[in-house]
Amino acid sequence: MLTNLHIQNYALIDRLDIDFERGFSVITGETGAGKSIILGAIGLLLGQRADSKSIKAGAAKCIIEARFDLSAYGMKEYFEENDLEYDEGECILRRELSASGKSRSFINDVPAPLSQMKELGEQLIDVHSQHQNLLLGKEGFQLSVVDILANDANELATYKETFNHWKALTAELNALTEEAEKSRADEDYLTFQLKQLEELNLKEGEQEELEAEADRLNHAEEIKSGLYTAGQCFCPDDGNGVIGALKEVQRHLRDIARVYPVADEWQERVESCLIELKDINDEVESGLEQVEFNPARMEQVNDRLNQLYTLEQKHHVQTDTELLALAEDLSTRLDAITSYDDRIAKLEKQREAAFDQLMKQASALTGLRKKAATRIEKQLTEHLLPLGMPNVQFRIEFANRREPDATGMDNLTFLFSANKNAPLQDIAHVASGGEIARVMLSLKALIAGAVKLPTIIFDEIDTGVSGKIAERMALIMQEMGETDRQVISITHLPQIAARGTTHYRVYKEDTDTGTTSHLIRLTPDERITEIAHMLSGETLTEAAMENAKELLRN
Repeated sequence: MLTNLHIQNYALIDRLDIDFERGFSVITGETGAGKSIILGAIGLLLGQRADSKSIKAGAAKCIIEARFDLSAYGMKEYFEENDLEYDEGECILRRELSASGKSRSFINDVPAPLSQMKELGEQLIDVHSQHQNLLLGKEGFQLSVVDILANDANELATYKETFNHWKALTAELNALTEEAEKSRADEDYLTFQLKQLEELNLKEGEQEELEAEADRLNHAEEIKSGLYTAGQCFCPDDGNGVIGALKEVQRHLRDIARVYPVADEWQERVESCLIELKDINDEVESGLEQVEFNPARMEQVNDRLNQLYTLEQKHHVQTDTELLALAEDLSTRLDAITSYDDRIAKLEKQREAAFDQLMKQASALTGLRKKAATRIEKQLTEHLLPLGMPNVQFRIEFANRREPDATGMDNLTFLFSANKNAPLQDIAHVASGGEIARVMLSLKALIAGAVKLPTIIFDEIDTGVSGKIAERMALIMQEMGETDRQVISITHLPQIAARGTTHYRVYKEDTDTGTTSHLIRLTPDERITEIAHMLSGETLTEAAMENAKELLRN
């Protein structure tokens, strides 16, 4: 529960440091005195958006800090799971805002993400403001109320996991189907492209060989002339070529080898050169016989190369290797197209299985909700009867959704009638502001019995009611605070204020430096005076004082 609230330099508050007690407490004060400022500060601890304009004029930063006693709420596991320091006797949430716009949050004096503070704060405090009454007509709120009281969190979590799996399979199937349709539209064109490439019967390296052959054919006369000239150099018709000269050299060396032995080695080396040169000469002569200008072959080579170049230009590639890779890619894509049906059928089967499982889990959720709804209808009616609604009727109507969503297959509507023989209608359309306030308080009382929430703050839940009804609403809040729960009500009604075990007052004070808001705890005598003012207004009468004392005695 909330044990202490510290606010510094926030809006109209210079410094506030107040302790809170167990049970049912009330906060009173004139309109505009600063009650909403205090709630705004608490909202910052619950992760609400920070605005540097909220910092008191002239201050460098503001600080909001709340201390909680967790000893009765078994929250150790949450702290361990989130790697937070745990002290059941005291938990501290602190938010700091600087004039520069920066915001920092702390849990037990350790910096923490704002999202984590919000998550923890929502487990410690529930602030019911006036605008939340509008939620009563919202389907999402109605469903969440039923789920809380049905205690179906585990079943709902399992359902959501299956729902997300089904949605993922649906998205995957839709994407694959769209891809298949697009691919099938391209199938004929891809087949045509692949057929062109296959008919070419292309081989790796063929282009390079053809280009070399074309070059030879284009220069056949030049090559033939060069080979003939080279052959004449080796061994001309008159025998005075390179080979003949080397033979003459060899003969002279052999002649002197008898008297000059080293010449024998030289003539052997010349012999090796002669053998190599004769081989080259034979190859040149062979080449000379083979090289000839062949217009027919030239035409064949050019036609083949033109086929290659045309396809390369068409597919924006430069080599036959790239054409072969393209053919392989086209073949793979066409194989994938033919496999789409099998893949789609497999996914459809998986999605159908997931949907069947989803419907079973949705049906189980609906069963738990309907069982809880019957109980809620009875208990809520019992709460509302003494709140000035002797003819109240309340029913939770179920309808099936067309498609499942993350919450199940249930559409819920709270049907309500406060008048005798009046038909049940959507509560958002027929309930007055006071009736909605009483229904919301009753629902909060039911929820409080099902959820171990340490602190509940009601911000003028009594709007639209007065007299005995207000007193009975106060009794409900008092009962809610009789366990380990702390209930704080911000109220303008003396009947409710008198029921609080602890009474706080908000007031504004004008000083030389400006206007400031204060929150103080009232003494028993101060309570009498405060409630008397709530009864009679600014002018304090003896009758009001006596009436206030009577309210407090009761």
